[in-house]
Amino acid sequence: MITSTLPAPADLRDKRESADASATAWALAARAGDADAVDHFVRALHRDVLRLVSYLCADPQAVDDLVQDTFLRALGSLHRFEGRSSARVWLLAIARRAVTDGFRHAAVRPRRYDGSDWEAEAERAQPRGVPGFDDGIVLADLLGTLSDERREAFVLTQMLGLSYEETAVVSGCAVGTVRSRVARARVALMELVV
Repeated sequence: MITSTLPAPADLRDKRESADASATAWALAARAGDADAVDHFVRALHRDVLRLVSYLCADPQAVDDLVQDTFLRALGSLHRFEGRSSARVWLLAIARRAVTDGFRHAAVRPRRYDGSDWEAEAERAQPRGVPGFDDGIVLADLLGTLSDERREAFVLTQMLGLSYEETAVVSGCAVGTVRSRVARARVALMELVV
């Protein structure tokens, strides 16, 4: 008999809820001045912030800066975090605002390039030979075909594992809107893959 090696959805949900509860506890402890809790808080949520920013940001060179900006903003306003939502949802909402502010900043101060072939230079600056790089390019291209709202809802729910309710909080819209965006994103991606 062949058994699945993947955990059951309930197990995944329990693990995520446990991780969210731990991250929220660390955020509250960090708020109270515990330096070790700050480290645990950042380490626990760094990957999720990095993934969200990577998929929302149009400039791969700006991702690390935006992730750092997200944590600086969060740590600077940690004294206002009350734990009404999970620290993960709170932090991802901050990350979303950091990306939006990054777009606004880039629009106001465009980069200049004095060379004749800036597109070729930008292409050469991209990392190569990293495991999963080609799959990441294909996924980024597929996600790039979606509208910003649908891409955000899809990434938050399907890639980062947030519930529809948590995604609604991060996105600032109704739960039904999130469900609709995810469903339409799935249909659009399936049409592209098939």
